[in-house]
Amino acid sequence: MSGRGRLALCAYAATLMAACSMLPLVDSVSWVVQAAFLLAIQYGVGALGRRVPLPRLLTVAVQMLVTLMLLTVAFAREQALAGFLPGPQTVMLLADLLSEGADDVSRYSIPAPATAGIRLMLVGGVLLVGLAVDVLAVTFRSAAPAGLPLLALYSVAAGLSDGGADWLWFLLAACGYLLLLLAEGRDRLSQWGRVFAGAAGPARGPAGGGLSGGGALAPVRTGRRIGALALGIALVVPAALPALDSGLLSGSGAGNGKGGGGGTISAVNPLVSLQNNLNQPENRQVLSYRTNSNSPQDFYLRILALDQFNGNEWRASTRRLKDVPKRLPSPGGLSPEVAVTEISSNISASSSYRQTYLPLPYPATEVRVGGHWRYESEGRTLVGDGGETTQGAQYQVSSLVVQPTSDQLADAGPAPAALRREYTRVPGSLPKVVKETAEKVTRGAGNAYEQAVKLQDYFAYEGGFTYNTSVNSGTGSAAIGRFLKDKEGFCVHFSFTMAAMARTLGIPARVAIGFTPGTTQSDGSMSVGLRDAHAWPELYFEGVGWTRFEPTPTRGTAPSYTLPDTPSGDPAGPDRPETGASAATPVAPSASESCPAQSRKQGECGSTVAPGAVGPTDSGTPAGTVAGVILLVVLIALLPMLPMLWRIRARARRLSFSAGRTPGDVTARTLAAWREITDTAWDHGIVPDESLTPRKAAERLVRLGRLDSDEAGAGAVHRVAGAVEQVLYAPEPRPGTGLSEDVQAVRAALRASVGGLLRLRAVVAPRSAVRVVWAASDRRAALTARWHLPRRPAWLRRPAWSRRPSGQEG
Repeated sequence: MSGRGRLALCAYAATLMAACSMLPLVDSVSWVVQAAFLLAIQYGVGALGRRVPLPRLLTVAVQMLVTLMLLTVAFAREQALAGFLPGPQTVMLLADLLSEGADDVSRYSIPAPATAGIRLMLVGGVLLVGLAVDVLAVTFRSAAPAGLPLLALYSVAAGLSDGGADWLWFLLAACGYLLLLLAEGRDRLSQWGRVFAGAAGPARGPAGGGLSGGGALAPVRTGRRIGALALGIALVVPAALPALDSGLLSGSGAGNGKGGGGGTISAVNPLVSLQNNLNQPENRQVLSYRTNSNSPQDFYLRILALDQFNGNEWRASTRRLKDVPKRLPSPGGLSPEVAVTEISSNISASSSYRQTYLPLPYPATEVRVGGHWRYESEGRTLVGDGGETTQGAQYQVSSLVVQPTSDQLADAGPAPAALRREYTRVPGSLPKVVKETAEKVTRGAGNAYEQAVKLQDYFAYEGGFTYNTSVNSGTGSAAIGRFLKDKEGFCVHFSFTMAAMARTLGIPARVAIGFTPGTTQSDGSMSVGLRDAHAWPELYFEGVGWTRFEPTPTRGTAPSYTLPDTPSGDPAGPDRPETGASAATPVAPSASESCPAQSRKQGECGSTVAPGAVGPTDSGTPAGTVAGVILLVVLIALLPMLPMLWRIRARARRLSFSAGRTPGDVTARTLAAWREITDTAWDHGIVPDESLTPRKAAERLVRLGRLDSDEAGAGAVHRVAGAVEQVLYAPEPRPGTGLSEDVQAVRAALRASVGGLLRLRAVVAPRSAVRVVWAASDRRAALTARWHLPRRPAWLRRPAWSRRPSGQEG
C-alpha cells in the first residue's frame, strides 16, 4: 500500500473511532454500520481520484457529489432520479428529514430512538466529518488540522451525553487521531527515501528495506511524543481552568442566573423523551407527593408551556428570568369574581429524574425548594440555575384551585390585544384543513368557550380518534395535517392540534407539558411514573386566565367546567398538610370509571392500591442493562490486550512442544524454541533477519541485544542456534536438551538489557504479534488460489513495513 493509501486508511479509522463517541446517544447501533459502509465508499472514491490522478479540488468535488448520492440512495431513493441521482424533490425530502431530526433531538432523551431524521443527522454528520478529514489529511497531506473535525464530532457527543463514560470515548477518539498523525509521520519520512544508520547504530528496520537505525525512527518517536504531550495538555489544562457554568456554555439553559432580573430561559423544546417514557415497559416512579386537595383528578404537575409555533415545532419563548419571589404574583387575567381555593402539597423527586424545570401545580403561589432556581413570570415556571435539576429534590408548593363556572367562561371578554396577537399566531405552512376542520367542528357555537368545549369533545369523544403512542411523533404543520387525516396519535398530537385549531379561531392557546396526577399508594401518597408524562392545551379566557382542557382520550380527566351539568369540584380546606402526615386518600384518576376496559386490561389505567413509600422509589437501572454495559466495558478493555494474550499463548505452546521422539518431532521442537528466541528479541527491539544463518543470526542477536556481558544469555542463544543447525543440516540430527531453559535464559537476559518502557512494551504490545496478520494473509492467499479469486489491486495490498522479511514463515 502506498503512503497515501495507508494515510487514507488511518483517516477512515480515525473518523469511525471518533464517531463511536455518538453511540450512547441513540438506542440502536445499526446507524454506525451504515455510516461505516457509506464512509468506505466515500474514501474509496477519494483514493481512486488521487490515483488517476485528478486535480485536488476536482477530487474533493467528486467526493462531495458521491456523498450526496449516497445520502440520496440511503434516505430518499424513491424521490431520486433513476434511484440515485438527487433532484429537487430529493433535496426537499432530505431537508424535511433534517428538520424532523432536529425536532426529534430536542424531544427525546438519551438514548433517543433511531428515527429517520436522527439517523440522517448521524450518518450525514459522520460523512461530512469524514470528508473533511480525508481532504485535509490525505488530499492536502496535512493531518494535524484534521483533528478539528474529529474534535467537533466528539464534542457534539460529549455535550449531549450525561458524561458517564466520556473518558472512554475520548480515549478512542484520541487514539484515532494519534494513529492519523503517526501514519502521516511515516508517510513524510518515507518520502526522503531509505535512511541508513551509521556504523555505531544498530539496525532497527526490517531486513530488506524500510527503516533502519535508531536515527530513522527518531522523527516517528518525536511525533508520538508530541501527540501524547498535546493530549496530556488537552486533559490537564481544562481541569485547571475555572468552570464555565453560565451563559452560552451553561447546560442549564437558564442564562447566567445571577443578579436581579438577569438571564433568560433558552428556547428549547421540553418534550424530552415524552413518547419514549410513555412506551416504557416499566412505569418507574419519578415523583411522589401528598396534597390536601379533594380534587386530585385536577392536580396536574406542569413543567412549562410551549407558546411559539413556527410550523416545524412548538417551542417555549425566550423569557427573562428573575429571582424567585417569596410569594408568586397573582395569575394574569384572573378576576376576583372567580372562586379559588389555596391548597398545599409536599413533592419529592426521584434521584433518577433530572429535569431543569421544576414540576408545579398551576397556578403556584408559593414554592419552598432548596438549591438555585430562577422564576419565569409569563409561564409561572421555575428553572434550575447553574446546573440545578430536580434530581432528589423535595419541596413544598402552595397553589390555587381555580373554579370557574361555565357562565363565567362563556361571558369572558376579549383578551388583551398584545396577548391575543402573540398567542393566536399560526405559521403560513399550516394546512388549510386545520382551520376548515376547526370551523366545521365548532359550527353553531355562540362564544369562544363553547368553541373550546366542542374542540375538546371532537378529539376526546366524537371524532373517532385513537390513542396510540407508537405513531410518528412529529409536531410540525405536516404532522398536524397527517394526524387529522389518520386520526391516530398520543397526547402530543391531540394537544398541539387542538391548540393550533383554537388559534385559527382567534382563541389564545398554548401547550403545557408535565404529568397527569398519577396513582394512589396504600399510604395515601400519590406516585407519578414515566407513563404519566403528558401534554395538554391551555386556552386563555379573560377573567379566568389560562385554562386547562383535556382532548386526549383515555388520558387524564376532562375539567369539570367543560362537562355538562357538572358542578365544580369541591375544594379542600386551606389547611396545609404536615410533612410526612397522610392526607385523605384521594381517588386515583387513572382508575376512574371513565377509563376504557381495554386500557384497564392492558394496565394503562394504573392501580388504586399499590405498595410504596412516601419518598421516591427508584428501581434503578435494569440488571440486563448493567450486565450488558459491564460486558461491553470488559470487551473494550480486552481489545488492546489481544496482542499480549496471543503472545503468551504462543510462548506456552512453543515451550510445551515435547511430545514424540521422531526426527520430525525433534525438528519441530527445536525450530519452535528458535522461533521463540527470535520473537522475544523482536519484542525487545531486534527485528529478525531471515537472510542470515542461525549462527550469524545468533551473533547478531548477542551483539544488538548487548548480551556479551551475560554469559548465560549469550551461551543459551548459541546453544539453540547450534541445535537448529543440527536439525537442519546434520545427516543424523541429534535432539537438543534443555531448550526451554535456554529460551527462558535468553528472555531474562534481553529483559535485563533494556529499559523499563521497552520491557513494558515487549509485554503489553509485542511487535511479533504481527504474525497474526501474516497468518491471515496466508489463509487469504490460499483461499484466493483455491477458488481463483481476483487478486487485490496494488493500492490495497499490505504496506511494505508490515510484510515479513524474506524467508520468514507465518
